[in-house]
Amino acid sequence: MPQIEETQPKYLQIAHHIRDQILRGDLRPGDEVPSERQLAADWNVSRPTAARSLEALSHQGLVEKRQGSGTYVRGLQVNRRARELYGRARQTGKIYTAGEYAVITSAGWLDAPDYVAEALNLTTGTRAVHRRRVTSNESGPITLSTSWFAAVVGERAPKLLEPDRIQEGTLMYVEGMTGRQGSYAEDRMCARVATEEEAADLNLSAASAVLIVHHIVFDMQDRPLEFAEATYPPGRWAFEQGYPIT
Repeated sequence: MPQIEETQPKYLQIAHHIRDQILRGDLRPGDEVPSERQLAADWNVSRPTAARSLEALSHQGLVEKRQGSGTYVRGLQVNRRARELYGRARQTGKIYTAGEYAVITSAGWLDAPDYVAEALNLTTGTRAVHRRRVTSNESGPITLSTSWFAAVVGERAPKLLEPDRIQEGTLMYVEGMTGRQGSYAEDRMCARVATEEEAADLNLSAASAVLIVHHIVFDMQDRPLEFAEATYPPGRWAFEQGYPIT
């Protein structure tokens, strides 16, 4: 069980832990979350502190309390970002939750676009390995993403060139094949109008707004390991972050 840290209020640490479980898909809509009594015992905190953590989750719209029954995860339309996918893959060995699946629409060698070459510290025009995928659930497409890797990574991780799913997730596979461990990542986000190709892949109408995330993973030597561009459709809750105001 995670330990309490003194840098953040105890109730927020508990709430953020449960929030991360919900965003990863470990706790799904309709699942019951631990009770006040269970949280108090697991985290060694008082019942009022445990109750406040559940209240915080309720205020965020993540859970709902059912009279005489308990507290349950609400039905959410959530866009999971890379950090939630990594967390799930490392804990369960699977990157997607039940009902989610990805189709690899393109894989192999391509000349890296300038912004990809810059992110991976490659010479302009260098060939790189790409994997383009559309992730869907029962409601339809929910994410379009393309991962890029330098040639040296592609040579050591041949599955990247195949249009088949990698069950444990691309990054964990690359780590295992290259011995390079992901250390930290940076995300840059912006909104723009979808291209025709993006609109078609995500079943959007022309000129729909989309959220774009450029995601770079760095290894233990601060070298870029993966660059990914993800396109998220509108109308789904995207990212949430809590922070103190002092």
